[in-house]
Amino acid sequence: MITAEQLKDIKERTEALNRYLDIEGKKIQVEEEQLRTQAPGFWDNQKAAETQMKKVKGLQQWISGYNEVKTLADEVQLAFDFYKDELVTEEEVDDAYAKAIAAVEALELKNMLREEADQMDCVLKINSGAGGTESQDWASMLMRMYLHYAETHGYKATIANLQEGDEAGIKTCTIEISGDYAYGYLKGENGVHRLVRVSPYNAQGKRMTSFASVFVTPLVDDTIEVNIEPARMSWDTFRSGGAGGQNVNKVESGVRLRYQYKDPYTGEEEEILIENTETRDQPKNRENALRLLRSMLYDKELQHRMAEQAKVEAGKKKIEWGSQIRSYVFDDRRVKDHRTNFQTSDVNGVMDGKIDGFIKAYLMEFAGSGE
Repeated sequence: MITAEQLKDIKERTEALNRYLDIEGKKIQVEEEQLRTQAPGFWDNQKAAETQMKKVKGLQQWISGYNEVKTLADEVQLAFDFYKDELVTEEEVDDAYAKAIAAVEALELKNMLREEADQMDCVLKINSGAGGTESQDWASMLMRMYLHYAETHGYKATIANLQEGDEAGIKTCTIEISGDYAYGYLKGENGVHRLVRVSPYNAQGKRMTSFASVFVTPLVDDTIEVNIEPARMSWDTFRSGGAGGQNVNKVESGVRLRYQYKDPYTGEEEEILIENTETRDQPKNRENALRLLRSMLYDKELQHRMAEQAKVEAGKKKIEWGSQIRSYVFDDRRVKDHRTNFQTSDVNGVMDGKIDGFIKAYLMEFAGSGE
């Protein structure tokens, strides 16, 4: 049975969310933004109209999210009062509390996602590390983990490019994940993921260590300005398809985009290579490859801003992009994040996409650090 202190805590956190989210201000803002959608010729520019509708929807989601929390918190108070009159059981009070606290924590977590890019869709790329079949198998396990995560959260996941391993697994894959705050929730997955297990590919049954890197970038739309210099671009085409037979594509629909990127801040140059085999339509694949390039260039600008922020606020913990972030130790039944020290023994659950605990721990420690 919950205590009066727990009841007081949930009411205070609900009131705090009302203030943090400025719910009254958002209600006024929704009315103003909805008026714009009623202007004559609103749909003449479809992309601008869709952006405006997305803005209205985003505001409405914050309001409805808070309303749900408020309703559940009120129900806890009601159940608590009814229990005194013996109208409900202890279990019913605790059940109402469990629902309310879960809703409060979910909204508190979403409130940590305040950066411009957080609300965007994202591109998640997985590359196998050195080690051949072992690391390629590990990369395919990570791909499955993220696809399951996307599915359970109602996100749409599209594999934009996939290169299978020589014997098993994958060498690399690119997944586009679409849905509310997809980048905000998944940005903390950026880095090197380490697997320790008794290898099924090793006859001696030795314990092996494998690595795979995960890169997460926001998927930008036409409302974000990104400077692409055409002179720095070059294209190749190739046949895309599966293992053979009817799956082989007889035309060169796959596209390979090379972009000679020059860092505007350091002057350093690097080649960005993007391959897209998402469809059998070459022009469509070109369009998708360009969109991925815009996303990568936007992400580079974001990383520069983060680096500058880290210099200014040297006392705060730095987010190390590209470093080893998490270990998955199968025989010890342990998955541990090295940045937050969050860990779990539910290895099977994690590999089935249950990574919310890691995401929450990361966001609570690092998100909003630039505020």
